[in-house]
Parts: sequence; structure tokens; C-alpha cells
Amino acid sequence: MSYADGWAAMNLEMPEKVPRTEYSAEFHWDLVREVTGIPVYSDSSREVQEKASGAFQRAWDYGFVWNILIHNQGLEKCRTKMGHAVYATDGTDYDPEIYCPFEEPEEALDFQPMEVYGKLDHRKLVEDFNQDYRKRCQLVPDAVNTTGVYITLVSGLLEIFGWDIFLLILGLEPEGFGETANRYAQWVQQYFDALADCEAPIVKVHDDITWTAGAFARPEWYRKYVFPNYKKLFAPLLEAGKKIIFTSDGNYTQFLGDVAGCGVHGFVLEPTVDMAHVAETYGKTHVFIGNADTRILLSKNKEDIYQEVKRCMDIGKKYPGFFMAVGNHIPSNTPVENALYYNEVFEKLRKR
Repeated sequence: MSYADGWAAMNLEMPEKVPRTEYSAEFHWDLVREVTGIPVYSDSSREVQEKASGAFQRAWDYGFVWNILIHNQGLEKCRTKMGHAVYATDGTDYDPEIYCPFEEPEEALDFQPMEVYGKLDHRKLVEDFNQDYRKRCQLVPDAVNTTGVYITLVSGLLEIFGWDIFLLILGLEPEGFGETANRYAQWVQQYFDALADCEAPIVKVHDDITWTAGAFARPEWYRKYVFPNYKKLFAPLLEAGKKIIFTSDGNYTQFLGDVAGCGVHGFVLEPTVDMAHVAETYGKTHVFIGNADTRILLSKNKEDIYQEVKRCMDIGKKYPGFFMAVGNHIPSNTPVENALYYNEVFEKLRKR
């Protein structure tokens, strides 16, 4: 029933049980082995890992699977490399490489994304999105699946310039950098036009517009250069009848109204976002997903875990489009017994 519950929630039709999704839990190999019995490890073949992850998602009854296809692969011709800290099991994602292709911050003001990255093949993009969506449906058939874009606008600019240049030039020349954002949006529109023509009825849009404390630029800059571009990017999706689920890291509570005004149908929330405010303001009109705090699973006792799940359920249960999730991932260093207990409490409290 996970697909039925997930689809009902996506359409704001109150399912009998609160559906759920999670992030990274299906790559927590110790947890996956415990739940599925499949002998899978960080050095297992991709085929074995995909099989085990799919079995885990079915066992944990995912009603929705968060997925995007377009990361930074389209920006390889010119992007900053900021390295990567250890997150995955055995540190397989650690990357010490740090490199910036720009010598001066002012180069960001003259950057021409269309000239650098070029025109994309629309038909190929559509087929790529279709293949990604079909593959996800095969891996987790009893869940609502999706495909989407990670580098929507702010995240794309961060991939290109890195935090140092991004913040410096944003402070020095906000209007000029806003024009760079406009040019980038014109280039990335190609992905959104293709998403509009793909098979997936629900699409994922990711953009890290804030960090933990909230906005890192003046709100006026977002409202002049970010959200107007969102409206252009999302227009073909809305015209095609797609449902848009939006994700940003950090606390974007102050921009919820702006994001909603761009036509999105749902919000993915980290624990820093005020989910009670989201529920009270948008719970009858929008999907919202979240937002248990992973730090409680990492370091707290069972009573704290129980109370955190109960907090989320007390907020979300009365609204038709609520999905339960740990809002900032269940990473591989989460104690297995804590993750299992979290799931036990969820199963106990999810029925309406």
C-alpha cells in the first residue's frame, strides 16, 4: 500500500497511514543488512547494492523516493571543486581535491553559461529523464518515484564558483552577480523544458537557497534574482501538469511564501525549518516532508527518539500531504539500534 498512500498524499487525499521517505538510509549498509538479510557492503557490486537498497526501501515502506538525475555533470567544463568530507561508509566519498578555475572574483560578473556549457540536445535530455524515472520505478515499484534537477540556480552557481567567490562577489556586486544568475537561469532552463516533456508526473527541484541559520544574502536579492527565475523555470512544468516537490538545505522558513508563489506543490524540510508553521500555513494546500532531527538518532536515547517522532506526527498527522522523514538524512554512522527503534516508533504512530 506504500504507493497508494504516497500517491494519495501527493494529491492531498488523506491516506489511512502517514507515508514516509528517508534519505541515505538505503545506503547505510549495516542497517540495510539488518533489515533485509542481504549481505551487502560498501565494496559490493553496484548491482548487489541496488538490489539491497530496493529491498530496504520496500521493507521500510517508502511511499516516495527522493531522486534527481542532474547533479553537476553538466558543469564539468568549468566548475570549482571544493572537496568532500567523509560521509559514506568507509569514507568512500572523501575527496581532497580543491580547485577553482577563476583567478579573480570579478570573472563571475562576465561569465557566460550558454557559451561555456552550450546548447543541450532536448530529445536526449527527455530520454535521459525517462530512463532515470523508469529505472527508479523498477528498483522501487511500490513507491511514488521521480526524477529532477539539483543545480537549479543557487546550487548551480555554487558549483561553478564555490563559496568564496560566490559570497565575495555577491557582497561586492550584488546587481552584477544577479545578472550572472539570470544568464545561468537561461542556460539551465533547458533541463526544465526537458523535464516538462518527460514521463514522470512528479519532479524534484533542488536548490540550496539557505544555510542552517537562514539566508546568506539580502532577501531583496533573492526576490529580484532567484524567485522570478524560478517562475520562468517552473512554467513549462506547471503547463505540462507536473507536480513539483522543492528541496533546499538549511532554514528557508522566511522564503516559504516566495517558493510557494512560484507554483511548487510540496516542500522537503530539514529540522531547522519551522514545520509547525509550514503545516499551519500550507498543510491544506501543499505536500510537506520531514522533519525529524538526525542528531537525535545519532546521540540520544529511546525516549528522545520517541518524542521526536511524536513531535513530527503531532504536527503532520492532521494534514493530507504529510510524509514522515528524518529531515537531514540517516547517515552510516547512525547506530543501527537507534534507526530500528525510530522505525518501530514510526510504525506505531503512523496510523491516523
